[in-house]
Amino acid sequence: MLQFPPEGQLLNTPENRRFLASAAGLHEAYVSGTVIESRVLLCDNEHNLHMDLGCMRGIVRRTDGALGILEGDVRDIALISRVNKPIMVRVTGFDTNEQGEQYALLSRVSVQTDCTEQYINNLLPGDIIDARVSHMESFGVFADVGAGVSALLPIDAISVSRIPHPSERFCHGQMIRAIVRGRDDQGRLLLTHKELLGTWEENAALYQPGETVPGIVRSVEKYGVFVELTPNLAGLAEFSEGVRDGNHASVYIKSIIPERMKIKLIIVDSFEAAYAPAELKYFVESDHIDRWVYSPPTCDRISETVF
Repeated sequence: MLQFPPEGQLLNTPENRRFLASAAGLHEAYVSGTVIESRVLLCDNEHNLHMDLGCMRGIVRRTDGALGILEGDVRDIALISRVNKPIMVRVTGFDTNEQGEQYALLSRVSVQTDCTEQYINNLLPGDIIDARVSHMESFGVFADVGAGVSALLPIDAISVSRIPHPSERFCHGQMIRAIVRGRDDQGRLLLTHKELLGTWEENAALYQPGETVPGIVRSVEKYGVFVELTPNLAGLAEFSEGVRDGNHASVYIKSIIPERMKIKLIIVDSFEAAYAPAELKYFVESDHIDRWVYSPPTCDRISETVF
């Protein structure tokens, strides 16, 4: 496991459970500086986070709750949204409340600072990393790439097939693989994902002419209907009345033409359905790529990503 995995990965590990099992375990974590993880129970009216550490309560002061809070670069919603979710922290000391009960003082910023300096700042374009989907907007996905540090995956980098919203591909909390694309003006990581979902040829090899297969209607135009077969492969069917964007469909494969990067389809049926996003298939097993070519070698038009 990574030293600084996305939050939620440490919660049920034997070592983490041992540290949370007793006051002695928490004192050991304090002395060693070990990162522990537990659930946030409450964000109080001063935006301090209260945590359940098993053997006692813990408090993360507002300015220790997230990188950028102290500087004003990050809004307090970054703290409020942590309630009922696990976060990674270090024990920085102990204190006693008015009832004489001991509680732990905790810092999430300490963990995020080390994660940034020791891991994230060393990542290069083309590096393939683990990430957890933490928030979805119409323009893309915010993903936890380590210790709650967020990176942006734009919607047009999720797959070759265009989608109206990231929820068409992902679920909240889902672990995914992603590729470092670069950094924005604030130094935040920018990610891409489509290069992991296979080339045109790799996806087209899953199908044969004459088969009738499932698909999702992604675009209805006057000249035809684009139907997604996989996240990185779509075909074109003739225009059909009553077919709408987002419909699920059964489609007959007329032909597969690699040199034109085209698949011709016939829509057998289209209908509305609330199916969950299909499980993602990753075609890249390495931890780094320098170049990815989507188009087949026989195609005159080259579609590629260079890192």
